[in-house]
Amino acid sequence: MGDPGQMSRFAAKTDAGHAAAALAVLADAFDPTRLTQARRLAGLTKNAVAADMGVSPVAVGQWESGTTSPRPDHLGRLADILDVQPAFLTAGRPYARLDSSAAHFRSLRRTPAHQRAKAVAFAEQVWELAHALEKRVQLPPVDLPGFAAGETIAAHAQGDPVAAAQALRRHWNLGTARIPHLVRTMESHGLVVTLAPFAGSATATVDAFSTSHLPRPVVVLTPDRADDVYRHRFTAAHELGHLMMHSDGTPGDALQEKEADSFAAELLTPRAVITEQLPARMDLNALDQLSKAWGVSVESLVYRCRELGAVSEASYRRAYQRLNQLRKVGVFTSEPVEAYPGENPVLLQQAFALAEKHGFTRGALADELKLTLPRLRLLLGEGDTRPALRLV
Repeated sequence: MGDPGQMSRFAAKTDAGHAAAALAVLADAFDPTRLTQARRLAGLTKNAVAADMGVSPVAVGQWESGTTSPRPDHLGRLADILDVQPAFLTAGRPYARLDSSAAHFRSLRRTPAHQRAKAVAFAEQVWELAHALEKRVQLPPVDLPGFAAGETIAAHAQGDPVAAAQALRRHWNLGTARIPHLVRTMESHGLVVTLAPFAGSATATVDAFSTSHLPRPVVVLTPDRADDVYRHRFTAAHELGHLMMHSDGTPGDALQEKEADSFAAELLTPRAVITEQLPARMDLNALDQLSKAWGVSVESLVYRCRELGAVSEASYRRAYQRLNQLRKVGVFTSEPVEAYPGENPVLLQQAFALAEKHGFTRGALADELKLTLPRLRLLLGEGDTRPALRLV
């Protein structure tokens, strides 16, 4: 018999040779835009990647511009740093490129450029996931007034958020009653909604964002607003307003943000009905009951009282101050989204579950998207499914 150690070393060299050959093939198909996307999703600068790679920032810049291509060994190292398969950095897969100017961020002025870039890269990958699933599962068709294949014609509602909200209620046959499950309603009309677990401390200022510049509209909600179901619903309605009205607008524009808020208020509490239900004087207990009945926050109703002329400006300000004081001492506490299944996005998860019943596996989906399994679970909204070790 041969030396076991020698045989093991031979096998290792053979495997290494195969890996090097595979990387050489992949390097020939290198796609600069995929490197940019992966770097942005990882939340890294070119300088940070260069430092980890042991190359100059200029080299990384040249790879991303397409001036030069990384060597095969560099490609493998890039994949490790960016937590993707090496094949992710190659061409040959559907890719809907999204410019950051085409996404509406609720807190644009507080959101640094690198955080916006990370969020946009996340939205691109969410669309790629939806596209891969749609090849195997019939998703609900997109049913948003004026939307077609990544473009929205919003002239019918330009500058009139109240009319736009009323038009959407009519289009979706919602009547004038409470919308019991807003997020589920959006998903049932073909919008891709996701509660982004990537948003943690690294993107703390990204409250929510949306875009109608992909083949399916995408709305990304974040956990920092999911601790309050009513604020979460208002945020979803706000982003829906952007999709309806601001396809060619300017993200972060103060007027457009105000219009999206007005749209959300009218969508969730139609003035034709809510006006008669608002108390004649600023009564927080009465507003708390209305809050539960309509699925909006007490703060939203306090503002609605002023907006519809039910109370004076002075009464509004006193009520708002009083409400803030009460919240600080534990009155009018918030309820998390987890307790409201209809406000948790499920479209992508349920689409995969259906595909899985017909033989499609997570591994196959990850290979098609060239993602690691943890990254795929992140996109599906599953988080880390591994059991947590707790030391006592």
